[in-house]
Amino acid sequence: MTVDLHATTTIRRPRSEVYAYWVVFENLPTFMEHLDSVRTVPGRASHWVASAPFGTTVEWDAEVDEEIVDQVIAWHSVGEPEVPNRGRVSFVAAPDGESTEVHVALTYDLPGGAIGKAAAKWFGEEPHQQLDDDLRRLKQVLETGEVVRSDGAPEGKRAREEFPQRPAQPMTAEERTEVLGR
Repeated sequence: MTVDLHATTTIRRPRSEVYAYWVVFENLPTFMEHLDSVRTVPGRASHWVASAPFGTTVEWDAEVDEEIVDQVIAWHSVGEPEVPNRGRVSFVAAPDGESTEVHVALTYDLPGGAIGKAAAKWFGEEPHQQLDDDLRRLKQVLETGEVVRSDGAPEGKRAREEFPQRPAQPMTAEERTEVLGR
């Protein structure tokens, strides 16, 4: 099953600065939650390692298709990756003259097809939400110098195992008694 993702954010930094940060692929794991590492290899190639459901990882090699300094970078996986993918990021000057609009388009083949997509969503791994969250963290890194963490989850993605997310729902009678003491 092919997944197409599109997201945009506006970052209050000059386009050249935002572009320069993104094109150093080793920077991507600082804000992309499921990306463990990216290592650039000679030429226009890179090696990517990402976290996958059930404590597994996936790896692939990619090469740059298109690069226009301060405007766009695009890449695609090469060889026979477990998760074939491609991405394109455009950097556009925002109307305020000081900020940059970052437009991201990602396409990948989700392992397991529709079943894999349903399982990912069930475990809180919905791809569209992940991309939105990644761009929110990119904005934080470039505007404040760090990803802002709450006191409730200071360990970020490592806390996911300790505090699994679930859809909001009313408390059970037992939970209400435990919280309210009555």
